[in-house]
Amino acid sequence: MPIDAGSLHFAVGPGIALLALGIIALFTRWAFGSGAAKPVRAEELLTPVATLSRRESALALRAVLSDAGIRSTIRQPAAHRADVLVFPEDLARARALALSFGA
Repeated sequence: MPIDAGSLHFAVGPGIALLALGIIALFTRWAFGSGAAKPVRAEELLTPVATLSRRESALALRAVLSDAGIRSTIRQPAAHRADVLVFPEDLARARALALSFGA
């Protein structure tokens, strides 16, 4: 059987496979894409309730807030400084508890 050196029949299979992968990639980008959602800044999500000088004090305040059912986290922007952050909907209750917290 003669072999035609100028034929591109060997590229048909890989070409179809690449085309199929491209279609699948476009479909998954469309199906699982995040859309046109605007990014949310961290300041809009969490609000500082207290700034304490020791991490241990911040952990203690966080435990008090947790006992009251308030979700919180700690941020350490600098040495010897710890901020306790809560969600805006819990801010009023968290501030009341932070004022009564004696650390």
